[in-house]
Amino acid sequence: MRLTEISYGTAQPIESYGPGFFRVGGHVLRGPCLITPWDAGLWGGLTDTETPLSLGGKIDVLFLGMGKDIAHAPKAFRATLEEAGIGLEVMNSPAACRTYNVLLSEGRRIAAALLPV
Repeated sequence: MRLTEISYGTAQPIESYGPGFFRVGGHVLRGPCLITPWDAGLWGGLTDTETPLSLGGKIDVLFLGMGKDIAHAPKAFRATLEEAGIGLEVMNSPAACRTYNVLLSEGRRIAAALLPV
């Protein structure tokens, strides 16, 4: 079997997650988080569209991790992002973390807004 080392350049992948937390760049973030290739921090949750909107022009797609289980994004949240030209992909948070890391390694313009599991 051939193994290929994954390189993220200067971007920081999501290293791990668990009950109520995400680890990025060696730092533990507790609660809802917004993670981009250049930064990671706390996020106000599904009522906070202002923070993801600030990424307009910097990202093409936002992965929305809805926690342990998949659920629909609030219509207003989806509409606001789509009006700003930001695509939204909704999945559970573990899948959003994995998808984010894969596309990050490809150099894609992405971000992840994650609710804890």
